[in-house]
Amino acid sequence: MKETFDPAVSRRAREITPFLVMDILERAKELERAGEHVIHLEIGEPDFPTPEVVKEAAFRAMAAGETQYTHSQGLIELREVLCRHYLEKYGVSLTPEQFIITSGTSPAMVLIFAGLLDAGDEVLLTDPHYACYPNFLLLVDAVPRYVPVREEEGFQFNPPELVKYFSPRTKAIIINSPANPTGTLLSAERMRQIADLGPYIVSDEIYHGLVYEGKEHSILEFTDRAFVINGFSKLYAMTGWRLGYLIAPPQFVRPLQKLMQNFFISANPFVQRAGIAALTQAGPDIERMRTTYDQRRRFLLAGLEKLGFRIKVPPTGAFYVFVNARHLSSDSYALAFDILEKAKVGVTPGIDFGAGGEGFLRFSYANSLENLAEALSRLERYLSECGVR
Repeated sequence: MKETFDPAVSRRAREITPFLVMDILERAKELERAGEHVIHLEIGEPDFPTPEVVKEAAFRAMAAGETQYTHSQGLIELREVLCRHYLEKYGVSLTPEQFIITSGTSPAMVLIFAGLLDAGDEVLLTDPHYACYPNFLLLVDAVPRYVPVREEEGFQFNPPELVKYFSPRTKAIIINSPANPTGTLLSAERMRQIADLGPYIVSDEIYHGLVYEGKEHSILEFTDRAFVINGFSKLYAMTGWRLGYLIAPPQFVRPLQKLMQNFFISANPFVQRAGIAALTQAGPDIERMRTTYDQRRRFLLAGLEKLGFRIKVPPTGAFYVFVNARHLSSDSYALAFDILEKAKVGVTPGIDFGAGGEGFLRFSYANSLENLAEALSRLERYLSECGVR
């Protein structure tokens, strides 16, 4: 859909692409207001409530008057707990000074890209990729360079082929494991090979902890020339709390801190207290959620395969299944809207994740088994009416 703008609108605002999953969601909300029952498999948001121990920690902090600015890098207590977490989970030794706590992972991306990249610097990313990465890069006048990746390899980088996309301006490589939209993981060997290529690595690790087969690895296990983006939204069911963090090499910390001071000041103090509780007390809640996601993953994979969708590399992390729907349509945006209007099931068009995602659909299993079963039943009727089954 071509958009027109007033000439006074800035180039950045004109050129930014829409987040297409929101187009689907907003139309789904219109249908619901009209009385329709829509099953939401489009949004990447946990359907579980935030664990009680986390909420209670926030209540206590508010009651104690923790409602003012904190250190721009975040509460030292939270950063110390994160250091222990990285040592215990990944065997990586970090200092609290390497962390900056942010209001969600989006500010963390802004800080990293603004602190690392100059205008014209190039950053390699997979195609398909998380929809918002290119727009964060364009915000700082960097250049996204898209690397085609193969469905049969789980849409992950093949390190020996990456060097073909290098130029004198290549400054960084973005990796995301477990990945959005595919739910696949990078192996330790591939991560090691990518780390050895030379450019800085920006590793989006927001889905760590949501892994059902195999093991996730932090890029910091393989190199210290790396930045990590992570947060509490996905694993701890805290999307609305807006709590994230970045980890940076020591020489970048003060520059990133200055950016944080100027543009964001600090993250919310009582939400940071909630983050400490999440890391130290919510383990049983997290394991229950993870086990439930795995049940849903297996159920949805089996159901989609029965409907004729072929998943060459089944997802083993996050809460997404990325399926090839080219036998239905080469226009994933139109197909997603057709499914929404006729079957009342919200799915995300693959084109949202770049040209390499065209013809695919992303299904989220952050929904109940009952709703997943109903969605599959509706999709079966939809396909039958289309003459596919």
